[in-house]
Amino acid sequence: MFTIYLQGALLGAAMILPLGPQNAFVLQQGSRKQYHIMSAFLCSLSDTLLIVAGVFGGSALLSQSEILMQLITWAGVGFLTWYGYGAFRSAFSRDDMVLSAEHQIASRWRVIITLFAVTWLNPHVYLDTFVVLGSVGGQLESQLRPWFTAGALTASFVWFFALAILAAWFSPVLNKPLSQRIINVFVGTVMWFIAIQLAKQGLGY
Repeated sequence: MFTIYLQGALLGAAMILPLGPQNAFVLQQGSRKQYHIMSAFLCSLSDTLLIVAGVFGGSALLSQSEILMQLITWAGVGFLTWYGYGAFRSAFSRDDMVLSAEHQIASRWRVIITLFAVTWLNPHVYLDTFVVLGSVGGQLESQLRPWFTAGALTASFVWFFALAILAAWFSPVLNKPLSQRIINVFVGTVMWFIAIQLAKQGLGY
């Protein structure tokens, strides 16, 4: 049982740790101390739904719907392009007061909506959870699947909460105008890089 749990945790960590929109967004919110714990929780909750669905049979539904994947892909391209533009615009704003104000004013619902868009409009999330984790976990015997799933979910919760808490811990440094400009450039770069990759995928390159 523990071996299967560890396998799920290690594979889950391998899927979650690489650079992506979720990690960039949680880092950004943590640096501002702005709903960062909620952001970490919602990322982990989304992973929970996706991983459970993938391990227990949801991958077949997604793989059979090419139209659905195309819709998700292009919606993701549009959203990530827009979000990256906003990050770059803030990064290169000449007014530090405007920069600070933009970081401080954001409603809870805006953060929630943005976070769900970053997560659910990224087809790579479905590939990681449904295709990779789902295919590996789905091949296990029924009594072992919950242990594999629990391991993958542990990796998700530990990573996102650690990222949010560490970013908030270093917020006195990260929340300075220069640091925020660097973070915004980083976030914008990640968002546009993923958007370009999704566009290539959608066009068949």
